[in-house]
Amino acid sequence: MLEVRDLSLKYGQSQILYDVSMTAPAGQVTTVMGTNGVGKTSLLRALSGRHAYSGGTVALDGAPLDHLTAAQAARAGIAYVPQGREVFPMLTVAENMETGFACLPKADRKVPAWIFDLFPVLAEMQQRWGGDLSGGQQQQLAIARALITKPRVLLLDEPTEGIQPNVIQQIGRAIAQLRDRGDMAIILVEQNVDFAWRAADNFVMMKRGAIWRNMVKSDCTRDDVVAALAL
Repeated sequence: MLEVRDLSLKYGQSQILYDVSMTAPAGQVTTVMGTNGVGKTSLLRALSGRHAYSGGTVALDGAPLDHLTAAQAARAGIAYVPQGREVFPMLTVAENMETGFACLPKADRKVPAWIFDLFPVLAEMQQRWGGDLSGGQQQQLAIARALITKPRVLLLDEPTEGIQPNVIQQIGRAIAQLRDRGDMAIILVEQNVDFAWRAADNFVMMKRGAIWRNMVKSDCTRDDVVAALAL
């Protein structure tokens, strides 16, 4: 379980996150939602070591992970799939995936076969340039690259943005399979309400840089989620 307590974050003199506290259990998808600009991406950047936070604590299974760099967070088991994918355009699909080896011991530096079971298109395109892939194919590649690091926590920032419907379905199936393994906490930031509803076990609603409501899927309806977003 990932535990976040009283996390705050600033960009210069502007405070973006205010005392954010949340948990993300293994074997569940915790979906973070809110309107644009409420701090969802900033939260993921803080958890992944992309941006230093100014206060609070982060722990994984009770072990503190405070103020890690991005490299340290990856080695600790936190993988981040950023909004926009950040695929290397002049590396092949295979080489893009191999960049995930950086935080692994040499004995573990191989692409497991189950990655291609999740995303079969990547097996067919290993020698294609990353920049030649469609947006949906790049998104699958970005998720695969993160999974190669053997994460205990997977952070997904709007994985359906700009993606064609058939690939959205494939990504949804992949997230469900990863959740059902039971050994990974998944934090999903998503604006697509239908996708979020299908994927989530729990909802964390953000407003103005703070968490104002937690919702358990089994205790609410899709309409409840839509209403909470509108408040």
